[in-house]
Amino acid sequence: MSVIELAWWQLALAALLVVALAGCTMAARLGVGRSLLIAAARTAIQLTLVGLVLEALFASARFHWVALMALGMLLIAGREVVARQTRRLTGGWGFGIGTLAMFLSSFSVAVLSLTVIIGPEPWYRPQYAIPLLGMMLGNTMTGVALALDRLTDGAWRQRAVIENRLMLGQPWHEAIGDLRREAMRSGLMPVINAMAAAGVVSLPGMMTGQILAGTAPALAVKYQILIMFAITLGSGFGTLAAVALASRRLFDGRERLRLERLSAPRQ
Repeated sequence: MSVIELAWWQLALAALLVVALAGCTMAARLGVGRSLLIAAARTAIQLTLVGLVLEALFASARFHWVALMALGMLLIAGREVVARQTRRLTGGWGFGIGTLAMFLSSFSVAVLSLTVIIGPEPWYRPQYAIPLLGMMLGNTMTGVALALDRLTDGAWRQRAVIENRLMLGQPWHEAIGDLRREAMRSGLMPVINAMAAAGVVSLPGMMTGQILAGTAPALAVKYQILIMFAITLGSGFGTLAAVALASRRLFDGRERLRLERLSAPRQ
């Protein structure tokens, strides 16, 4: 089965419809028309550039280029985690904790999936490694960002409760325990909802792309199940690690709550 080619004028038609939508939002005074146009322009430019980079990467298939691409994706994801937080840990801790958590979870699960389960030759073959890591980082980024935002903002709002528990003799991990569990649940909820709705409410993106490319639906389903499980593992372990590290950072060695380590809320 051959793939139907898309001409540039067809993409331009889709872009015009997005512009029309932006015009409707401006007429309704929703205040999101400019943001919508900027996001659409960024989508087109970023994906075009990534497509050119991936073509060169697929042609060379060198380990050091694959590793460099993966590192760039990780650093950008870490930056996005910080940008989505209302109150962030100061001094680069927000970026460092989010990036480390995603590295420990997403990279570990991706390497395990490539070497043990999928088994391409070589194991870092970019056609498999880059899409797999990209999907894992994107979903893990969302979970980590939600969890850290809930943790830091909740610690600020519930500071009196936490300090009262500390004064009653509770250790720091018990004083903030309810908040940590709530933050972890928040980070895990998107991936749980995605798994619950997969195949019933929506067809996941990778499966849809493979079917459009001519892959047999049964094989596309197998790959999608593997990807969903890998994403769940990456998001789950990444969220748990990020919340554990960030909550410890909120307390000093004498187990005092240190909210001055949080930045002012973003407007």
